[in-house]
Amino acid sequence: MSDSTVTPAADAPAAKPSLHWPTLLIGMCLVVGVAGGLGWFMHKPKTPAPVLASDKLGMSRPDGLLETHSLSQLPKDLLAVPFLKETLTEDFVFYYETHADRLGLIGSLRRIIYEHDLKLQDTLIEQLFDQPADVALWRGADGRLKDFLLVMDRGGLAKVLEPLAKVALDDSQLSKIAEVKVGSDDVVLYQLNYNASKALLFASHGDKLVVLSNPVKLYDPQSGATEEPGSVSTMAIAALLNGEKLFPEAFGLPPRAPEVKQRLSVNASVFAMGYQRFIPNFAGLRFDMDDKGWHSFLAMDELESQPDFDFKPIWQAMPMGASACVALPLAAEQQKPLLVKLGAQEKVAQALTEHMAGAAGLCWYADSRLYTPLLVASLNDDDSDKLDGDLGSLFGSMVGAYESNVEEGAFPVVEKQEGQSHQWQRQVSSSFGPYAAKDAEDP
Repeated sequence: MSDSTVTPAADAPAAKPSLHWPTLLIGMCLVVGVAGGLGWFMHKPKTPAPVLASDKLGMSRPDGLLETHSLSQLPKDLLAVPFLKETLTEDFVFYYETHADRLGLIGSLRRIIYEHDLKLQDTLIEQLFDQPADVALWRGADGRLKDFLLVMDRGGLAKVLEPLAKVALDDSQLSKIAEVKVGSDDVVLYQLNYNASKALLFASHGDKLVVLSNPVKLYDPQSGATEEPGSVSTMAIAALLNGEKLFPEAFGLPPRAPEVKQRLSVNASVFAMGYQRFIPNFAGLRFDMDDKGWHSFLAMDELESQPDFDFKPIWQAMPMGASACVALPLAAEQQKPLLVKLGAQEKVAQALTEHMAGAAGLCWYADSRLYTPLLVASLNDDDSDKLDGDLGSLFGSMVGAYESNVEEGAFPVVEKQEGQSHQWQRQVSSSFGPYAAKDAEDP
């Protein structure tokens, strides 16, 4: 993802991803202050995907990226925009003042400083977080951003942190686990245990500090280990300590400009969970903050047969009150095998696929999370009665859960029709429901 000032694809170096950025305004209704101008990116699939520096070094491509002029300032900047505050949860920025991991980490470091009589200021942690940093993030098993790799400019703190390394052989929570080669220097990789069951890895060289949140993700390619999703090699750690910028390239971005104080990039894999088959050319979102406020950008991959963009019916059908919306082309032909798998008959799946129009919309509302947008798609209205019947059958077969206290094994489908609006609804028991079972209309 990149902004609209990036050189078009035809002029880009061969080693970079092929990007094209015509300016386009879409219905971005961030009523709380996020700018509505969106960058539009087309990733050309006709040329082979470029091999990135991070690929060669054995670093899995991240799902999210934070680039900030100050880690300590980022939460405050996010709070200025309710949409970002609500959708980018604390799992996305672990360094909130009250976050348990941050508090546990600070407690462990303060104990080490006190017990080993290190002459370090009590404000060391606060000074550390008030530095420029890049943070790559990967999804965990639950789909949320979880593991991170942080690269920080230590600046004047480089010398201040050196005493910590001297206690590594004499502390139960701090230990040396490996060495990496940075130029001609052998740099020690340390593991810090905290919060009883958690640990992180860190190493420093020159003015760079690198922190890996999950030690399990570290691997050494020379040992024969293979790269897995979210994994980071010792070679990648060494390159980052040597000052190489590996993260922006994975998102098709140039280096962060000095006037951009915060830049958040998120791949579609994070918040299009379950929707990517419908919108395969949706690549991700990016949010930039400068002196004028927050700006939003949409990244897209180009398809071989690009559909027409007629977004007007989408906005007409979308419920009011959205915090943010994006309109996207819909790849209906890819839905048939998915519909069959979900329980639709072959003929019904084919009919529904033919009814799908070429555009869809994603909207986030006040109670949304990043990965729970509302999807609205367009349907042609040929033979609407038959279409409604097919949709109702599909809803009944795929929406619901086994209910042990219900005679039929599932609550009935409630069908309502008002004018041209047709609605299907079914009560479903779930541990993640918005209210207790005793408060349901039919408990």
